[in-house]
Amino acid sequence: MPKVSPFRGVVYNCGKVSGSEVVAPPYDVISPEYKEVLYGKSPYNIVRIDFGKERPDDDAASNKYSRAKDLLEQWMRDGILIQDDTPAFYACEIDYSDKGQEKILRGIFGLVKVAELGDGVYPHEMTRSKPKADRLDLMRHCMSNLSPIYAIYRSPDRVTSKLLESLSGEPYFEAEDEDSAVHKLFRISDPAETASISQELSNRALFIADGHHRYEVALEFKKEMDLKTARSDDKPQPWDYVLMFLANMEDEGITILPTHRLAKGIADRDSILDKLKADFELKEAPLDADIAAEILDEGDHAFGLYFDTDRKWHILKYLGGKLKDVHPALNNLDVVVLHELILKRDLGVTEVAYEMDVAEAMKKVHNGDFDAVFLLNPTGVNDIERVASANLRMPPKSTYFYPKLLTGMVINKF
Repeated sequence: MPKVSPFRGVVYNCGKVSGSEVVAPPYDVISPEYKEVLYGKSPYNIVRIDFGKERPDDDAASNKYSRAKDLLEQWMRDGILIQDDTPAFYACEIDYSDKGQEKILRGIFGLVKVAELGDGVYPHEMTRSKPKADRLDLMRHCMSNLSPIYAIYRSPDRVTSKLLESLSGEPYFEAEDEDSAVHKLFRISDPAETASISQELSNRALFIADGHHRYEVALEFKKEMDLKTARSDDKPQPWDYVLMFLANMEDEGITILPTHRLAKGIADRDSILDKLKADFELKEAPLDADIAAEILDEGDHAFGLYFDTDRKWHILKYLGGKLKDVHPALNNLDVVVLHELILKRDLGVTEVAYEMDVAEAMKKVHNGDFDAVFLLNPTGVNDIERVASANLRMPPKSTYFYPKLLTGMVINKF
């Protein structure tokens, strides 16, 4: 089971930089256009290290990874980034808005001992090889965890949660993201408090919310370094641990947003509804309906469907019991019902794309880029816990945890 420890974090020197100018979203949600925006904010924006630009003359010796290493070392020499003298947990509080409701996400940045997946640390989504290769090259050069993994745990006692709620005073570091969410960083270095956090969180199941690739990379890097150093004992090494943000499922600040599916390659678009009638109760809604709210009101196993040959929304309510050959932990999960039953079995879809914005998804259908859009309700934290605990994985992009953690709040340097 995982061990959770405080560490000597590398943080920005607030006397030399402004928080909002130097942080960045996770690399995998940064568009080429927004990367340019981040580059323009500051010569010390973390994107230059975590997700730097490629150049036409890059080669094996000089490339975005070698530049990342050089920048990290230069910024530390120049005091732009500083490493704390005392091990600490770093409390993070994010004030954000979700559909007009003000929320606060609280958690701690700490080090988690790397273990094989399923040994106390559980994934819930499938991963791809290309992003892992990129992150592994970056870790080899920088010898750091630059961007945290977001994980959730369950603790009804809420020992750490209560400690985070009691924090007062000015944060060490503060930054606002592009959605106007405010991220605040507090140091927790009192030995009694760090011991209390470690005691509560160690040997507790951790479920990866965001950062599956980063965890698998940390595991691969550990194995690589163990071989490289001819490791022969159990003496702790820096690469035995990985930087994580840990949030309690018993708290109210965790938000998961749905990622909708655009479908292409439906063989007979005129018979879509006929094919679905055997498995779903069908209703209609006007085109200007708040369809996300409509399917949320329908409860579990409800989907929205729009295709351009019929200028209205269709609401599909799953009748259940049609995926008996799928593991019980998955067979009633909305995203699995959509992929396995609707898309594969009923419609024979050959291509799927992902879109979070309903209006943008409809536009892509109107333009003829896709045949239909299927809207989902968000996956719940209980679903994640159930699936992950069974050592199973959901289809890609089954969850979108919001808000995204910012890269640059704190770094773990080996």
